[in-house]
Amino acid sequence: MRTLIVDDERLARNELKRLLEPYTKIEIVGEAANAEEALKLIDELQPELLFLDIQMPGKNGFELLSSIEGKTPEVIFTTAYDEYAIKAFEFNALDYLLKPIDTERLKDTIQRIEENQAQPETAAHPHERVEKVLGANDQVFVKDGEKCWFVKLGKIRLFESMGNYVRLHFDDQKPLVLKSLNNLEERLDPNTYFRANRKHIINLHWIEKIEPWFSGGLLVTLQGGDKIEISRRQAIRFKELMSL
Repeated sequence: MRTLIVDDERLARNELKRLLEPYTKIEIVGEAANAEEALKLIDELQPELLFLDIQMPGKNGFELLSSIEGKTPEVIFTTAYDEYAIKAFEFNALDYLLKPIDTERLKDTIQRIEENQAQPETAAHPHERVEKVLGANDQVFVKDGEKCWFVKLGKIRLFESMGNYVRLHFDDQKPLVLKSLNNLEERLDPNTYFRANRKHIINLHWIEKIEPWFSGGLLVTLQGGDKIEISRRQAIRFKELMSL
């Protein structure tokens, strides 16, 4: 994947190049110290991916993206500041990496990029965007009122239907998102997230205790104390999924 690094700090560019060395599918075709240099290189080199700093002399990273004519490369923001997370999401960033960049976070990001590239396009719908199944290592942006989070899905122990909304349970937070539980179920990895009943999807990695329940159902206790009933029909699937 043809990659351009854009950062006004030479040491930061060198460090990122070092971190990217193990990933043979990432081909670094150039680097730029500011938006003006980057725009020229984007036009000349046609990169598929940008590692982009946000705060730079002259135009910042967001202004750079707004100035690109033609097809915009995929973007991974790299910054020392977390207050730009909302705006980064608005630019459809693949990820938002805080400096100093954590090697495991970078590994997860590159892995997701490679998985997305590996997804075949169907002959019947060659231009249809395939929505990627989300697993425990994927990060999602969550906004509820004035509060927002970038949260790794593995931290979400429970999804709870609330009419046209779904309440997410992670840490001590319970934000609402405007989604249906059915829509979320289609996007979530079924090996990690299980539809317990009409109102709940549980993270299997957070199960602490399983008990028999009424009418052939089950009662699971999640770490943190949430108690969720698995309906009789789903209990059959649950036992099949959890058995050897």
